[in-house]
Amino acid sequence: MFVLSIIKDTVAVHPSQFGLPPEQAVTNELNKKYANRVLHDVGLCICVFDLSEVGEGKVRYGDGCLWYKVVFRLVVFRPFPSEVILARVKSSDEEGIRLTVGFFDDMFIPLVYLPEPSAFDSKERAHFWLPNSESKTSHELLDSPLTDRMYIDAGEVVRGVQQVRESRRPPYTITCSIAEQGLGPTSWWKDAGVEAMDEG
Repeated sequence: MFVLSIIKDTVAVHPSQFGLPPEQAVTNELNKKYANRVLHDVGLCICVFDLSEVGEGKVRYGDGCLWYKVVFRLVVFRPFPSEVILARVKSSDEEGIRLTVGFFDDMFIPLVYLPEPSAFDSKERAHFWLPNSESKTSHELLDSPLTDRMYIDAGEVVRGVQQVRESRRPPYTITCSIAEQGLGPTSWWKDAGVEAMDEG
């Protein structure tokens, strides 16, 4: 889920930072520039991991800043296809389920990637799954006994597999699936006696 990306850049250290050690001042400026931003074909930037190379600071005429050429490693959120992601259900609607991992909320499970057969219960504002059911239509599923339904409730932790990573507004969106064996709310598999995966 997290990778280290090598980035080259030139960064300005403002005179207000001159009292700090140069490495700390450069790291602070890089974090201001990159943290919580999406870089095309790189991912969502989290923070600077370390500095690999730092050139000598040079003053440019007119701004009083020290400019450094740097090579550094950046911690980036970039799940790879088929990676299992542990996320929490943020909300559900007729279109699917929205997930969050705390610092990143733009994860979505559309209806096509929910386990079959499943339906949306508008009263509970949650999707549910009916394992081993012969029912096919939403109407038939909604007529099922409540005790047979396995709800995917808000706040529940689910396992999902990345299907698509889209570059549109918001600038970075991940589409996931929980339709495969071993995915979905962690409580489902614990109740079924399946050994849970390490969440670390």
